[in-house]
Amino acid sequence: MTSIHRSWSIRSGSGDGPSAPGGGAAGARIVRLDETAPDRALRQAAGALADGSIVAYPTDTLYGLGVDPTRAAAVQRLCRLKTRSARAGIPLIAASLTQVEAGAGALPPLGCRLASSFWPGPLTLVFDPEAAFADGVCAADGSVAIRVPRSPAARRLAALRGGPITATSANRAGRRPAATAAEVVDGLGSAVALVLEQSAALTGPPSTIVDVRGRHPRLVRGGAVEWERVLQSLA
Repeated sequence: MTSIHRSWSIRSGSGDGPSAPGGGAAGARIVRLDETAPDRALRQAAGALADGSIVAYPTDTLYGLGVDPTRAAAVQRLCRLKTRSARAGIPLIAASLTQVEAGAGALPPLGCRLASSFWPGPLTLVFDPEAAFADGVCAADGSVAIRVPRSPAARRLAALRGGPITATSANRAGRRPAATAAEVVDGLGSAVALVLEQSAALTGPPSTIVDVRGRHPRLVRGGAVEWERVLQSLA
């Protein structure tokens, strides 16, 4: 039977105010991702993360908002932008399972099995981290949500940062998540320092979130990976 875990009840939000004054590109720098040589743009984005800025980047699902999850001021700024409670938690991405283990801690046995089956890909795993993050990254119960995305650019950005980065959707609470760089700028304006632009719009549902702390998986949020597939992979 499916069990819904409450701490990571991630949602788009509700009841937010209007977009930033001017709504548009003031202060937001769009950098095009060259598919043949993306590192120049990604290094600019990694530099912005190192400066404590918010970066918008494409994942394998939707655009994400990235900050260094160990920098308190950057995480607080992101929570204000998202009008998100510091107790709700902010999902992360990493470059690889090795980076997850180095930057957050070892996955439980159940998480290792699911990571082996679905990473890189749109399956986010909830577990108790061994590493310390800034307030607001972990949920109220102390857990963290992390995945290794299928997007090479997103993985490379985490690699250049040298650790996991935040991956909350690029929208204000109550608004539709951004699927293009233009939508990021229109919705968030100068709150984002740099936007990585790819040629095609992103489509599809967000990642599926599964709590792997117990003997059996618990579904937190349905998404790109069907729950039946998760269960079948463990049979």
